[in-house]
Parts: sequence; structure tokens; C-alpha cells
Amino acid sequence: MSTTQTKETVSWPRLVADIGGTNARFALETAPQQIEKVEVLPCNDYDTVVDAIREYLSRVGNPAISHASIAIANPILGDWVQMTNHHWAFSIETTRQALHLENLILLNDFTAQALAITKMPKEELVQIGGFKKVPDAPKAVIGPGTGLGVSGLISSKSGWVPLAGEGGHVSFAPFDDAEIMIWQYAKKKYGHVSAERFLSGAGLVLINEALAAREGVKRQKLTPAEISDRALSGSSPLCRLTLDIFCAMLGTVSSNLALTLGASGGVYLCGGIIPRFIDYFKNSPFRNRFESKGRFDAYLAAIPVYIVLSKYPGISGAAVALANHLGEVDEISAEPEKEAAAPVAAQKAAAGNENA
Repeated sequence: MSTTQTKETVSWPRLVADIGGTNARFALETAPQQIEKVEVLPCNDYDTVVDAIREYLSRVGNPAISHASIAIANPILGDWVQMTNHHWAFSIETTRQALHLENLILLNDFTAQALAITKMPKEELVQIGGFKKVPDAPKAVIGPGTGLGVSGLISSKSGWVPLAGEGGHVSFAPFDDAEIMIWQYAKKKYGHVSAERFLSGAGLVLINEALAAREGVKRQKLTPAEISDRALSGSSPLCRLTLDIFCAMLGTVSSNLALTLGASGGVYLCGGIIPRFIDYFKNSPFRNRFESKGRFDAYLAAIPVYIVLSKYPGISGAAVALANHLGEVDEISAEPEKEAAAPVAAQKAAAGNENA
């Protein structure tokens, strides 16, 4: 969704932002993909999104801004935005007017994450299993953080087209008896159990809570960071089991997305949680569960999964979206990390058994 007004234009710098349920990240784009002066502001410190933007601009010297792009953890269905995981609610047009902008666009945060993948250098990706990605094949983008973001990229003649959706809110399907127990615990508490209920910071706490209830252990009020720290240090077997189940669940949901999109172009794991424990994650239950799909085991075994290390991919993606909106289509057509065609024999073999 965008709003525009004609006035004297200042091409650079541009305001780009990535707003989540907890923090709002702001930056200036001073040239194509040249991101500077990044600031992270706690959302709870500001009554409105306009207040937060004005605070950021005052910190960076109040530069003249004509164009702005905001990635936000919310569906964009029209002019009115009511955040799912925060109290901010606003009109895009009223916000544009309040900030005296010529162009203001908003997009879903994981649509922005997907666009950022098209500009991602190899050194900001860590591969977890699979072969090489297939050029021009669909890509899946998923990431647990405050919530669970889901998107994808589809190749077209004009470049990569990002998918805007709310896949984090699909119903969760348990894989084994332990996950059935955890699902039942969550269902009693919340009714509908989405994938995001488990695959998020709060989800890590919920899994731990359910396991403690099963074991008859007095539940400690631990933060997600405390659970992962205790799991990795070996000081709490219950926390280690929590983290193992979390990663296995992520494997299930990621492989479901890969099958839905036919994502032989790769699955990209974004968000702030996984990069905190990459060494553990490489040997976690994630990859085994990702490939555990019966007749399609081989198909999924060929698909590479990448952990995205970029610190601010939402900001980068917001900049790509703004360039596209302004007609600078070259900004979204490239894929720097494009590689040669992958061995796809395993995928073809699995596809051949599709009707078995």
C-alpha cells in the first residue's frame, strides 16, 4: 500500500524502516542499497509510529526526506494499519501527510525479507544441508522472531516477485506423540493453535511450559534467551529438549512451505532467533525433520536451507520495494548469489514417485 503527493522531490536520502512487535529499526538510504545511520527504537517508548519516526529523524539531524518505505509485522490490506503484536494503529495517508512525504509505502515485513534475499551476498548466508539451489526456481522465506514470518519469491521476466501472506497463522500439525501433547496443552490454553504459537520467542516459552507440566516440574518463568542459554550450556535437560523440539517443529513447517512453493531455489531462515545458536542448529533435529516427508524425502533432501545472517534484512528489503515503486526496476532484478544449476536428480526421482 502506498500514498503519493507531488511536490519538490529530494531523491536522497530516503527513509527506510522495519517495524516489528518489539522494536522499530530505522535507517537512511543514501544511494541504492547504501544503508546508513541505523537506529533501533523500542516500540513501547512511543505512543504512535509518527512519534517514533520523528524521534529517529531528529537523532540523525532532520534531513529532508521525500520518499519513505516501511516494512511492518502486519498484513497491509488498505490505508488503515492495526498492528497484530503491538498497539500502534494508523492511516498510511495521514502518516504521509504528517511527515510531509511525497511517497510513503508500507509492506509486510516478510515481503521485505523476501526482497532482501534478492540482494543478499553469499557471506551473509550459512547453508544447512541440501545441494545447490536451482536458478529461477521459487524460494521460500520463513523466520521465527516476535512472531513467525512467512513469504516467498517467484521468478518473472521483470525480476523476483515477493509473496505477501500470513503463513505464520496456519494451523499447526503435530508430528509425533510429544508434539501432540504440546499441541493439546496449547489448544486448552488458546483454542486455535497456529504455527506461530510455537515458532516464536513466546512459542519457545510455551513449549517449555508444556514439557514442565508433563514432567510435573514446577515451571520457572524463563525468557526465550534464558531457555536457549540453559539448553546450550547443558544446565537444563528440559530446556535442551525444548530447543530440540522447537527446531524440529521449524523443520516440519519449513518443509511444508518448501513443498507448497516447490522451493528448489532454497529455503531462507530469517528472524532473530536462529542466528543466536548456529553451531547447535547445524546438528539440531531441524534438517532431519525437514527431510522427513515419506515419499518426498529425496525431493526435500536436495533443497538447500540458508540461515540469513544479515543484521537488517527488513530494511534492505524495504529499500528494494521503494526502488521498485519509484520505477527503478533494476534494483530488484538482480540476484548476486545466483549459482550454477543444481543437481536435481533426487528431486526428479521423488517427483516420479508422486503418484505411487
